[in-house]
Amino acid sequence: MQNIRVDGDRLWRSLMEMAEIGSTPKGGNCRLTLTDLDKQGRDLFVGWCEAAGMTITVDAIGNIFARRPGTDDSLAPVMMGSHLDTQPTGGRFDGVLGVLAGLEVVRTLNDAGVEVAPAIEVACWTNEEGSRYPPAMMGSGVFAGIFDMAETKAKADLDGLVMGEELERIGYAGDQTPGDHPIGAYFELHIEQGPILEEDEKTIGVVTAAQGQRWYEVNITGVESHAGPTPMERRKDALVAASWIVAEVNRIGHLHLPNACATVGMMQVHPNSRNVIPGSVMLTVDLRHPDDEILSAMDAEFKEFCDNLAVDRGIDVKVDDIWYFPPTPFDAACVEAVREGAVAAGLSHRDIVSGAGHDAVYVSGLAPTGMVFVPCEDGISHNEIENATPEDCTAGCQVLLHAVLARAESMAENVKAKDT
Repeated sequence: MQNIRVDGDRLWRSLMEMAEIGSTPKGGNCRLTLTDLDKQGRDLFVGWCEAAGMTITVDAIGNIFARRPGTDDSLAPVMMGSHLDTQPTGGRFDGVLGVLAGLEVVRTLNDAGVEVAPAIEVACWTNEEGSRYPPAMMGSGVFAGIFDMAETKAKADLDGLVMGEELERIGYAGDQTPGDHPIGAYFELHIEQGPILEEDEKTIGVVTAAQGQRWYEVNITGVESHAGPTPMERRKDALVAASWIVAEVNRIGHLHLPNACATVGMMQVHPNSRNVIPGSVMLTVDLRHPDDEILSAMDAEFKEFCDNLAVDRGIDVKVDDIWYFPPTPFDAACVEAVREGAVAAGLSHRDIVSGAGHDAVYVSGLAPTGMVFVPCEDGISHNEIENATPEDCTAGCQVLLHAVLARAESMAENVKAKDT
């Protein structure tokens, strides 16, 4: 089976057709989760899967599972997957490559007439991005029992639209209870979303782990006042306080180099008028590190600064922890299957730690998990100009195919060994 080759041209055509849904002027995509455009993308994926002879299951949080039957129903399926939702200014490859590469693996097996013992499944996880409904990785998080489903479905976006109602509206509130879906192993193909593979001139990233993350929402309350008559020394300017927090977050990131990342990515200012001193600001903070001890130190430094700022400046600073997951190592056997796949395909490769969170992080708590990275141009992602080459996408899919078949074979051999 090592001679089976994926159809890179077909994969690329699928990627480009999906990219037409929610296309943006700069060549990217905007398919926010549970919007009409997300529904169109989901419908296209489901139609393609059904055309490939797969059966579809949808759970109550909207996760889609497309199944190619195996020859031994006693085995849990080998699953591939990622997500179809994007950032507001997203690219054509983030998430969608993992979903459509999974479909291409199934199409390739169909073309070659290859049957394997476990079923092969492709998952499309709901709201991985978390841009409309935070936090990120919501569908896989509910599936893994990290998030409460009722609380998750009750979340509202900035326009007051409730997630559970939007799921119903687009027709993807399924019947299956999240988590009541066995997984024997899970593999996820993704663009790196960073510059390491490109700079190192490697085609395949063998992902050994994902770094930990902490997300916060910070609400700063000062006193809004007229911009002209209010003396500088009497002001309690919430936006100035926010600027100090932004600078401190940046300082914390640089303090813990080379592996730390620290970002303020969103800010809302009230009343947002040009001649009014801002009275309140909400901003988001994202701290990341592959070492949980250092990540905890970053957390403590950030919160201490906010506490001191409130006391020193006489304003209210409220820090809410909204999301945390620790650094996550992936399964050694799945990692090795990815590495062997790169070797078998004659592709340059290196071990790498994921700087971003992925659905694989939560799935790894339920089943052996591995990830495959391919380069993206200039390391740019979450941006309309995000780009990857057809050759690299094909290479990543070929490694994915090898890893899936290797795991499927291993599962079948384990059953035979037990029977004897």
